[in-house]
Amino acid sequence: MAQRTLDVGTELPVFTRATGLANWNRYAAVNSEFVPIHMDDEAGKAAGMGGAFGMGNLQWSYLHALVRSWIGDEGRIVNFSCQFRSPNVKGQTVEAHGKVVGVRDEGGEKLVDLEIWTIANGETVLAPGKATVAL
Repeated sequence: MAQRTLDVGTELPVFTRATGLANWNRYAAVNSEFVPIHMDDEAGKAAGMGGAFGMGNLQWSYLHALVRSWIGDEGRIVNFSCQFRSPNVKGQTVEAHGKVVGVRDEGGEKLVDLEIWTIANGETVLAPGKATVAL
């Protein structure tokens, strides 16, 4: 197993993506999610936004990439959840963050509870969540 600090308060290495139509288009291609609100500014405006905006599930994937890269191949994601609180709009830099909030031994496994979240441009929380991983 890779060495990592499991102390409460330890922060995971940040996962960062600059976002916009090119990113959303690639994600849509993988998921067959070519929804007009994610590709067309006028459709986004008709939905009450300032223009096209990113998929909520893309926030989920950024958080998953954060956690997966931290636990490595030997780790297992036990629980994972997030809430979509704010949209990802064109031109934002989105960072996925995480920190250890609990460590315990259970059923012969070391379980680590994480607080996770995505944030845009260093200030707006897009998707707060939590995860439990087994190491």
